[in-house]
Amino acid sequence: MTTIDTASPTMVARIARHPMFRLLIAFFFVVGGVLLSSGVGKLIGPHKGGWQSLVVGICVALIFVGLYALFCRFIERRPVVELALPGAATEFGAGIGTGLLLFSAVVAVIAALGGYSVVGTHGWGVLVPVLGIAIASGFSEEIIFRGWFFRLVEQWLGTWIALILSAVLFGALHLGNQNATLLAGAAITLEAGIMLAAIYIITRRLWAAIGVHAAWNFAQGGIYGIPVSGGAMDGVLVPRISGPDLLTGGAFGAEASLPAIIVATALGIVVLVVARRRGGFVAPFWLRKDDEPVNKALGEVFD
Repeated sequence: MTTIDTASPTMVARIARHPMFRLLIAFFFVVGGVLLSSGVGKLIGPHKGGWQSLVVGICVALIFVGLYALFCRFIERRPVVELALPGAATEFGAGIGTGLLLFSAVVAVIAALGGYSVVGTHGWGVLVPVLGIAIASGFSEEIIFRGWFFRLVEQWLGTWIALILSAVLFGALHLGNQNATLLAGAAITLEAGIMLAAIYIITRRLWAAIGVHAAWNFAQGGIYGIPVSGGAMDGVLVPRISGPDLLTGGAFGAEASLPAIIVATALGIVVLVVARRRGGFVAPFWLRKDDEPVNKALGEVFD
């Protein structure tokens, strides 16, 4: 069992090790990642509908993986546990399969209730730009919200508070998207905010969460032709979407629908229950008698 060495000889060292100080530093890493990603997008040029979108998506993923690795190595001085390669293929693959099946289940429910039907198809080439977007969002958002924000807040305030804060923040930031509504923000908070954090909690790694996130977006836009977080997408299937927004999610997309909220949130709750029974939850700092609970749950190494 690995442990976190909390002993520090100076006040400066104690401050530097505090999760909120590291979260502040992480903010600047995030800003750097956003700026670098924007620069890559401009350098490669217009990529709407072309292979450039996939290249940009891969570059964005590499940028955030690289920045997270640098943060772990030089700021926290520990191995990049959350993105370690052993077992990554299995976890990432399981995440992709889960995301595809999960969103397909959502569409099946909407279709069964008369809100979704297929009226035509597009060529397979429409998958390329959507794949690029899915890769970029899956890697960047999971590293930001689960790898940095959730993980560091959890170390200080515990699992429950970190779960609530990260889910609300994730949902709130989606309110700035095109066609966003309060229902859409609440839906993202409940389904994605809870489910993706739960997957991180039970694995203590990012690969499965990244896979679910990317596959959900890819299935939504690339396969079923449904807007992704408010942005219209051309998918292989050309749909006719009709009915109340509560059923279909409206212009924001099916992730703002009641079926998505129920299906994804239910999975998140089940995973949370399993994680808690396995001792994967961390108490807030004021309830810890010693460091053993947080060490056991997080399994991190600090020099």
